[in-house]
Amino acid sequence: NGFFSPRSQGMVGLVTGGASGLGRATVERLVRSGASAVIVDLPSSEGPTLAAALGDRCAFAPADVTSEADVRSAVNLARDKFGKLDLAVNCAGIAVAVKTYNFKKELPHSLDDFQRVINVNIAGTFNVIRLAVGAMAKNEPDADGQRGCIVNTASVAAFDGQVGQAAYSASKGGIVGMTLPIARDLAPMGIRVVTIAPGLFSTPLLAGLPEKVRSFLARQVPFPSRLGDPAEFAHLVTALAENPMINGEVIRLDGAIRMQP
Repeated sequence: NGFFSPRSQGMVGLVTGGASGLGRATVERLVRSGASAVIVDLPSSEGPTLAAALGDRCAFAPADVTSEADVRSAVNLARDKFGKLDLAVNCAGIAVAVKTYNFKKELPHSLDDFQRVINVNIAGTFNVIRLAVGAMAKNEPDADGQRGCIVNTASVAAFDGQVGQAAYSASKGGIVGMTLPIARDLAPMGIRVVTIAPGLFSTPLLAGLPEKVRSFLARQVPFPSRLGDPAEFAHLVTALAENPMINGEVIRLDGAIRMQP
């Protein structure tokens, strides 16, 4: 069966953005399937409440993913509390929706906003990967030589970016672009790297939209014609953790949607 049992039993995972949306669903599925999970999220998040509700096999590490010190202490918490780290799932991310140039107001896109999205989404993801794999390298390899798995979150915006998504699409395209080279870097250590590119999911990011807009978006999805359920994202995370042949790949999880401009 290899390193990950069919039910992720005994696995230890660290999930950034783990207090809400896709990350929260992933944490809940890991704990339910017999794994342990460290929720990595901002101090102001629901993380402490969620960790308490999920019990002994869950812990909260307050962290900004762009901080080396914060992420190091989250990785240390996983090893101190649960003995090891097998899986790191990057769900933390931010978005802005601004056109490159507003011709009415003669206003260019804020460079600060652009850099903030790039920094959190690309550098934050990379920061977590580079620090998590140091802990994974200490694991006993399985029969395949596998020691761990990284799952990143991109977006269909990496491929079909819409109007106003320059910063967000660039950041998600960066995550797609680094998937293969990092998988190649980590191959000698037996650590896999896979990226999921979700389509339209029912997350706090979309929950802020009016109902009319949400149902319009849902109708754009060919099949199933609805928003994705975060539990479906979580299901794919555990499937990827359990399947040792999937490596260096980006998987669209999107009901066959191709976003309109």
